[in-house]
Amino acid sequence: MNVVDIQQHCEPIMAKQSDLSRSQFEDLGMQDARFHNVNLSGVMFSQRNMSRAAFTDGTLPGSRFEDVNLSGALFDNVTLHGATIRNANLNGLNINGCRFGSFRIDGILVEDLLAAYRKNA
Repeated sequence: MNVVDIQQHCEPIMAKQSDLSRSQFEDLGMQDARFHNVNLSGVMFSQRNMSRAAFTDGTLPGSRFEDVNLSGALFDNVTLHGATIRNANLNGLNINGCRFGSFRIDGILVEDLLAAYRKNA
């Protein structure tokens, strides 16, 4: 396999119907880049600024978010079935219009907590 070495390139790059598996991208500016119909399974992002990034119509099962700041993030029409949130700062978190099923906080079913709250409200 030939390696294409691009250094200090300042023009937009258009890659279509290409296999860039095992490529490495380091110290890049990719503001406003677009990825459409791209297989990024197994990809790793580290020491990155992804402010205002949008993930739409995709799948992220088995993904890990560690030491990540999601302040002001919006999760709309997402499936978190089987997900785990640990050691998180949930101050100011709003959860609206969601199905709770077997959702637990500190081992207590949220549906039971809400029922007790509504009964005493």
